[in-house]
Amino acid sequence: MTNPPNAGIQKKPLTKRKKQPLTGKLIYDMFMLLVIVVDLTIISIDAIMMSSALAYVGEWIGITEFISTYKENFHNPIHTLGGFFTVFLIFELVVRWIIAIASKTYYRWFFFPFVHWYEVLGCLPQLRALRLFRAFFIGRHLYKLGYQVVPQKWIDTGKFYYELILEELSDRVILTATDNFRTQIKNTASHQALVQKTIESNRKEIETMIVSLLHKELAPRLQQSLNPTDKSSPIAIQAGEAIQDAIVQTPELRKYLRMIPIAGSLIESQVLTIGQKVGENVVNSVSQRLLDTQVLDKLFQEIAEGITRIDIDNPAMESLLGNVIEDGLTSFEEQVKVQQWKHNQHIHL
Repeated sequence: MTNPPNAGIQKKPLTKRKKQPLTGKLIYDMFMLLVIVVDLTIISIDAIMMSSALAYVGEWIGITEFISTYKENFHNPIHTLGGFFTVFLIFELVVRWIIAIASKTYYRWFFFPFVHWYEVLGCLPQLRALRLFRAFFIGRHLYKLGYQVVPQKWIDTGKFYYELILEELSDRVILTATDNFRTQIKNTASHQALVQKTIESNRKEIETMIVSLLHKELAPRLQQSLNPTDKSSPIAIQAGEAIQDAIVQTPELRKYLRMIPIAGSLIESQVLTIGQKVGENVVNSVSQRLLDTQVLDKLFQEIAEGITRIDIDNPAMESLLGNVIEDGLTSFEEQVKVQQWKHNQHIHL
């Protein structure tokens, strides 16, 4: 029986929060969390049962009699029970305020209702949904102390859908901004101003990049073509042959050389050979000076400065830059449109 491929890999156990010992305050937080959950559950059920939407659905699925029974027999007691919960929460809030004043928890006595604004407003019947904030903060406090109030799977699912909504909203904002930017750069004046500003603010970086590219790509090719130590350099050979052709195509020189008896043809041959050597030596000497590091640096720097000062008021240049910007925006939009949440383990497509 073969071992699995990951048998030799030791996985670190997941670290769990260490539970704190139960104290009076901790027990009180648990009690208040239970009270708020029960209160909100009762409020939610009563609101659903009394809603017109459920009445419409009840007629469709045939539970109208059950809804009517609830409204006649259970709505008023549950509504009264919700009032008791509200009175209890008001009393509990006042007691905590008095304790905060006595213990000088806050810098001023009247800071308490502003710090716990969601609890104060949640005491109003119309804003009872704000009691969720109290339940949330109590639950988070218990979670930090090591008590798993909500199952971890629920927390992971909630985070997943939160990130899903946030990603979709941010994608819509980014795509809208990209479309607005694309519309703006279609204006010739805005396009030129954008390109000019970009070049001006990055002129030194562009020059450095061009010089680096010239050193990397052009300098080796120049050294290969104009190497003074290479006797078979193509340019040197062509220069020598060019001088030979110039001598041959000079009839006056050949006429005077042929007037010399016996040695004229020999002298003519030597002149052609010397001309070829002179051409090669001139090219080699020029190459040696041209390939000097300081000369190349100065030449490449001048080329780079000339490129960065190019006139952008040119149809071909505008078309090229427009295509580059358009391709960049399109690629960016395609990347933004990739829905990363689809690759999450909570959803299987």
